[in-house]
Amino acid sequence: MTPRLLFRIVAIAEAITWAFLLTAMFLKYVIRTTEALIPPAGGVHGFVFLCFVGVTVFVWVNQRWSVVTGVLGLASAVVPFATVPFDVVMDRRGRLDGGWRLAAGGDRPRGVLEHVQAWVLRRPVVAAVSAVGLVTVVFIALLLIGPPVPSSS
Repeated sequence: MTPRLLFRIVAIAEAITWAFLLTAMFLKYVIRTTEALIPPAGGVHGFVFLCFVGVTVFVWVNQRWSVVTGVLGLASAVVPFATVPFDVVMDRRGRLDGGWRLAAGGDRPRGVLEHVQAWVLRRPVVAAVSAVGLVTVVFIALLLIGPPVPSSS
């Protein structure tokens, strides 16, 4: 899987979960029919949001994006549906081209982030299991903390 394909899949997934969450909120706050979709929509969106953040940082390191570009990528997840236009712009500018430069036989890693990325690319199964575990732990911690806005019910 290339950086371009990975980023595109997660950017689209993030936008889809925004649609799910906004639909749930519309049903609860505007139509006032049900709030049953809020917990699953919020949970799925939160999980995919965390995945998008991780993938964005991973691609940022690989593609050697500037700080401004990387921060814009992260910020695109906060605005509903903005991850898809960000992906399209980065693709059109060639900022998602190429493979994983730190994979086995590739560039020599420099710095902490590149060493972590090289380890991930050279041990994908262990890294994938570790990543799912890490995202799950962060997700559970956030669930325990509670929603960012107190419930009015």
